[in-house]
Amino acid sequence: MFGLLSNDIAIDLGTANTLIYDANQGKIVLNEPSIVAFNRISKHIIAVGKAAKEMMGRTPRDIQIIRPMQDGAIADFEITEGMLRILIKRVTQSWRSTRKVVVCVPQGITEVEKRAVRDSCEHAGAKEVYLISEPMAGAIGVGINVFEPKGNLVADIGGGTTEIAVISLGGIVVSESIKIAGDEMTEAIKNFFKREHSILIGDATAEKIKIEIGSAYPLEEELEFEVTGRNLVNGLPKAIVSNSEEVRAALAPTVNEIVNSVLKLLDRTPPELASDIYTNGIILNGGGALLKGLDKLLKETTSLPVHIPNDPLKSVVLGAGKVLENLNDYMDVLIRGVRY
Repeated sequence: MFGLLSNDIAIDLGTANTLIYDANQGKIVLNEPSIVAFNRISKHIIAVGKAAKEMMGRTPRDIQIIRPMQDGAIADFEITEGMLRILIKRVTQSWRSTRKVVVCVPQGITEVEKRAVRDSCEHAGAKEVYLISEPMAGAIGVGINVFEPKGNLVADIGGGTTEIAVISLGGIVVSESIKIAGDEMTEAIKNFFKREHSILIGDATAEKIKIEIGSAYPLEEELEFEVTGRNLVNGLPKAIVSNSEEVRAALAPTVNEIVNSVLKLLDRTPPELASDIYTNGIILNGGGALLKGLDKLLKETTSLPVHIPNDPLKSVVLGAGKVLENLNDYMDVLIRGVRY
């Protein structure tokens, strides 16, 4: 008969996606959109993750679809807890209990928001909950020795927030946290087509446009994309051909906000660490790092080298997983908050 074993997991509870790392297996075991479909009246959860995302824009009136995480914080505590419970159950075996959980949170999270994250994890079955900031987890995830007396600048561009931090000696020296990231890029594309082409498109279409032809810097070969939506003049379906140049113009204000935040952080960085960053450059994590040409724009604006890891979407959860596997080594300097 098998004895009881514990599942120690790390969670990147993002606005756009939730990733779970299982320490027992030593790998990422779940990557799902942070989306929930539920009954409006009973609040019974019908679908979570990819299944819920496929239902977006296609549901009857009694079913509501939301993203319970907004701007890196819990917007709906009950639904977030239910989503976590379902996702954790997917990756753990019924005869195991979830004991230790490391959760990645934005650098600018408030004490109230930290408590909400902790409570959600505990109600979902966790016995011990630890919090770590996303920039720190991202730095660890890409292999940086954060304990060295050297400055490293990490920018994590997620769905709801952009987290930028200078890390040295196991701590965050200076940081910037803004609620402008991937969601605002998607919204900017929707508003552009509504304003310039009188066509209403949904979130899924805008997201696809951003991924397919969105860019922050002129491309060697500009791209085209057929955009379909509802004509705001007559209410009929409409299709137009858009290109990467006009989408880049739509994204420019949001992208510039992110670039300006990096410049603002550099301006507050101590001289010795600034010297290190001049050599080490900027590391881009998160889904926003995949925006075409963003690295080139940052390099041109800051005159610093810019590095994007092979899979920037997973850097944060991989870093949290490493912390989980070496908890005693990282306890005093890396975990945000106290042991709960």
